[in-house]
Amino acid sequence: MSPASTGASTTVGAVPSAASSDSRLTPGAPGYRRMSLALFLAGVATFALLYSTQALLPLISDDLGVAASEASWTVAAATGGLALFVLPMSALSERFGRRTVMTASLAVAVTVGLLVPFAPSLPALVALRALQGAALAGLPASATAYLAEEVRPRALVTAIGLFVAGNSVGGMSGRVITGWVAQVWGWRVAVGVIGVIAVGCAVAFRLLLPAPRHFTAGSLRPRVLAGTVRDHLSNPLLRRLYVIGALFMTVFGGVYTVIGYRLTAQPFGLPQGIIGSVFLVYLVGTVSASTAGRLVGRLGRRGALYLAGGTTATGLVLSLAQSVPLVLLGLVLITAGFFAGHAVASSAVSRTATTGRAQASALYQSAYYVGSSAGSTVGAVAFHAAGWAGTVGVGLLAVAGVGTITLLGTRAARLATRPAPA
Repeated sequence: MSPASTGASTTVGAVPSAASSDSRLTPGAPGYRRMSLALFLAGVATFALLYSTQALLPLISDDLGVAASEASWTVAAATGGLALFVLPMSALSERFGRRTVMTASLAVAVTVGLLVPFAPSLPALVALRALQGAALAGLPASATAYLAEEVRPRALVTAIGLFVAGNSVGGMSGRVITGWVAQVWGWRVAVGVIGVIAVGCAVAFRLLLPAPRHFTAGSLRPRVLAGTVRDHLSNPLLRRLYVIGALFMTVFGGVYTVIGYRLTAQPFGLPQGIIGSVFLVYLVGTVSASTAGRLVGRLGRRGALYLAGGTTATGLVLSLAQSVPLVLLGLVLITAGFFAGHAVASSAVSRTATTGRAQASALYQSAYYVGSSAGSTVGAVAFHAAGWAGTVGVGLLAVAGVGTITLLGTRAARLATRPAPA
């Protein structure tokens, strides 16, 4: 492995030491807490903005006179914009730096967020949300690449888990806040409040994030970028991780896009504020994502993925009940399984790719948000056609795909370690 990839000193005549051999950050080191808090806040802003309309879809449907499948495009457009632009934005981060691209992305996204409440129609709202998603594309891949370069490998799963935990807090707080604000002042004021909160997160992020010490600028030449992408896609492990991320997000996107419609209908008939509070279960995701490192340490990567998939499937089945407590328990298990699986898969991508980390992470994020868009759209269509059971059926198929792909990875690993015949 090259010095650039390890962060090792290359000074001639230098005396070897622990600091000179690897100066990357570890828990407890100066700058680690600032970095963790900065990226946590970036994760909060990303998910709060990206899914700011998800808990409000019934209100948007009523206000704009559109069906659930049409209103769901306010979510799908944002995640689709992110999926489409994450690879180009990762290329910019290879050339201009992770911190620069993340800062610019947040600045544009929060500006658009302040315009969203004034959208006069569904097409205008969808267009603004697509632009917002495209702007946010600079965050996920750049953040994981930044961590892979600035944090020692043994601490990487934990560090990425904290970033993913920020995602869960952002997703939870955005939905809870919008639910209660919208109940009193409507959905436009609610998304405006999220925009203001995201501005604060963006400013704090820029002030806290340490300057990168191990970044080496790459090339923007299309041929170089295409070669890097081709190398990543030719790696069987990375391909499996990309599909796993997409399938996990298909479940999550479908469930949380439709759950508001289910809980406002009979036999539940819950008000908007209570429905927003349901998203407090995201706190479970905060815990499961931040402890993913310990989970991998005990069970291994594939064991952790099996557990995450099984937990998600159990939650889907429980959510079919006509009882609010059982539905909530189902959402808790779905959320815990999803965030654990996402943290494990995304950190595995960062550890597997030794070059072009931003592109490797970008491909994962692209697949992940394609899964979100697909889940939001297909989950809403399935709900319209067959009710909540249709949405659950889509989710169970996706979880079955996670288990199958992980099993294929297990078999491939056993074959790779089997001694060659004499």
